[in-house]
Amino acid sequence: MEQSMHYGSDYKSIPAISVQAGAELEVLPDVYCVTLQIVNIAFIGEAGSNEFVLVDAGMPSSAETIMEVAENRFGAGSKPKAIILTHGHFDHVGSTIELIRHWNVPVYAHQLELPFLTGQMNYPEPDASVEGGLLAKLSPMFPNEAIQLGQHIQALPADGTVPHLAGWRWLHTPGHTPGHISLFREQDRTLIAGDAFVTVRQDSLYKVITQEQEVNGPPRYLTTDWAAAKQSVLTLAALKPNVAVTGHGVPMQGVALTEGLQHLAAQFDQLAVPDYGKYVTSGMKH
Repeated sequence: MEQSMHYGSDYKSIPAISVQAGAELEVLPDVYCVTLQIVNIAFIGEAGSNEFVLVDAGMPSSAETIMEVAENRFGAGSKPKAIILTHGHFDHVGSTIELIRHWNVPVYAHQLELPFLTGQMNYPEPDASVEGGLLAKLSPMFPNEAIQLGQHIQALPADGTVPHLAGWRWLHTPGHTPGHISLFREQDRTLIAGDAFVTVRQDSLYKVITQEQEVNGPPRYLTTDWAAAKQSVLTLAALKPNVAVTGHGVPMQGVALTEGLQHLAAQFDQLAVPDYGKYVTSGMKH
């Protein structure tokens, strides 16, 4: 139960920041993106409504900010119906326990992600040797131990529906992690992509800081299955999303998103897969 919830022994805040840190953006009337240091979370639901869901839980030590944003947007004392996790990396679950204790709401993730969220399995070590910039080199300092959410975490429904989000469905988009998911709303082709692809070159410290916008593959230093990551990008590109909120980088829409995602899908091996790294299998690069 609650007493058993805990983060990994390596959990800590990291001193990474971007120019978008603290930014809040109403992407759509019912999609609200908040940047916590270098990662995005999303509130899905109309402002002032008590029917909303939080997607991802940000960096360590972000809980107070997340609660404050929720109250400002949805009203004093408001709390989401649920927290949906795209995956369990530290920068997406960093404040989950504090939020559970404060709100007492259920948390959902893909069945294959549950071992990393129930203390059973640690993520592979970040790959500091991967081709990339300074953030990749700093990645060994990032927490990778499993967190323990106990009975508060449960698997998403197998039929692809999303609890408390009518009109949305979840898609299994593995590669970055085994149980990574993205959320899609067919009606207006809105995509919450997690880290299946991102809109900033996430291994480059300079581009993370400046948030230079470009459609990129998943963060290199934590992606362990590049063949699956490629298939996930092909799956998402085929949806032809009109709006995308990604785990890192500024939300994108319209032609820039469509063309950027199609280009990434077509040239994934060249654009996304690093030339070297311990999780790169031979034969992926041409």
